[in-house]
Amino acid sequence: MTKFFTQSFFSNDIGIDLGTTNTLVYVRGKGVIRNEPTVVAVNVKTNQLVAVGHEAKKMLGKTPPHIRTVQPLSHGVISDFEITQELLEYVIHKAQEERTRMFGPRVVIGVPTGVTNVESRAVRDAAVAAGAREVHIVEEPIAGAVGSKLPIHEAFGTMVLDIGGGTCDIAVLSLNGSVASKSSHIAGDRFNENIIDYIRSEFRLLVGERTAEEIKIGVGSALPLPEPLERAVRGRDLATGLPREIIITDTHVRESLSVSLDGLLDALKEVIEQTPPELLSDILERGVVVFGGGALLRGLPELLEKMLGVPVRISPDPLTAVARGTGIITETPELFKEIFLHEEEILSQT
Repeated sequence: MTKFFTQSFFSNDIGIDLGTTNTLVYVRGKGVIRNEPTVVAVNVKTNQLVAVGHEAKKMLGKTPPHIRTVQPLSHGVISDFEITQELLEYVIHKAQEERTRMFGPRVVIGVPTGVTNVESRAVRDAAVAAGAREVHIVEEPIAGAVGSKLPIHEAFGTMVLDIGGGTCDIAVLSLNGSVASKSSHIAGDRFNENIIDYIRSEFRLLVGERTAEEIKIGVGSALPLPEPLERAVRGRDLATGLPREIIITDTHVRESLSVSLDGLLDALKEVIEQTPPELLSDILERGVVVFGGGALLRGLPELLEKMLGVPVRISPDPLTAVARGTGIITETPELFKEIFLHEEEILSQT
């Protein structure tokens, strides 16, 4: 108890799933305490933070010229370093606000597969500038596998699919490492774009990203459903410029997503082709575990299982799998030091 009290007083371990669409924060001993959109609103006149997360997302497309709403990550990569630093400073401060601590926290951050040394260094520098004492970077598929309690330490093949907002990461894991992997931009944001383009083409109606997201969640599916779904959608008529309402069904959404879902299947097959034969038998037995927000698309597991010929299951609480994984890693980082991304390169430059 004394050791735990001392560690709690001096610092607080934090796991962060730094996603393109949402940022989740895990605090040791408490679990996931925050899940907010990765959006920041800044006053360009005073250079001060106006809002973060849900409050900032409400301002998208509705702000006066002196307030700028920014999504600082694009396809899982930092596109605005200063705003990302502000975001990390905000979430780290919120995670520690209940008690003043002498030192900054140890932070583990999940990033997409395939980020470069420069990109991972940018994430680390942003966290250090935001007050972190110690920062470790880990690939999101590995963090999600840890959060899903998969046996990545063992000499068995474990295949995971992480469908986030900006990126989709596929990996075959064994002995604390990634044997084969691929990162793709076919993810939640791409699905939204597909829906917007389809409605514009088929109905001559212009809708925004938020409406597309609501359509995807409300009536989206990868396979035909026992009971059809539909919802009313309002937008601007491209012919008259006036507001108009249409009815969108799950069939429409399925048609709009067909090309992207085909691309996702191709990416999965590509990773399977790169996997050594010895590990393929494990995948055939254990199947593929899916997490991330895209895992909630109706019928997706059944579609993947049908096309790949292997079992496919959704991780428990797929939205928080990566955040839970980063949190577990903060508790015993020495057990996961082999999976930290570009650790040697980063430390050599420090």
